[in-house]
Amino acid sequence: MPGLPAAEGRLTTHVLDTSAGRPAASMEIVLYALDIGGRRELKRTVTNADGRCDEPLLAGEELSIGRYEIAFHAGRYFRESGVALPEPAFLEEVPIRFGIADEGAHYHVPLLISPYGYSTYRGS
Repeated sequence: MPGLPAAEGRLTTHVLDTSAGRPAASMEIVLYALDIGGRRELKRTVTNADGRCDEPLLAGEELSIGRYEIAFHAGRYFRESGVALPEPAFLEEVPIRFGIADEGAHYHVPLLISPYGYSTYRGS
């Protein structure tokens, strides 16, 4: 329709600690672009009290078609939360690799995490 702004694509995430039944606050997250040369760091951030990032990982012109990885630093998060983990931890860093095929769409990549398992999906 004329007069309406074009949809702005964005990439967001949030993390829920299923072992504690709450958002995973203060978890470090690193976003990478994946290409022929390997992975290239794009952004490093930490989740807020709601387990979300204060701003999208990518938005607008930053978001482009391609392959990406979000690395969630779960081991550090659990240790700092007071969880006793074996050494080495079963889950230290959780990498989620995914593709973006439409730079005008919203891609939401949530993580449900415990010290011994995780799941993800394309959310809304």
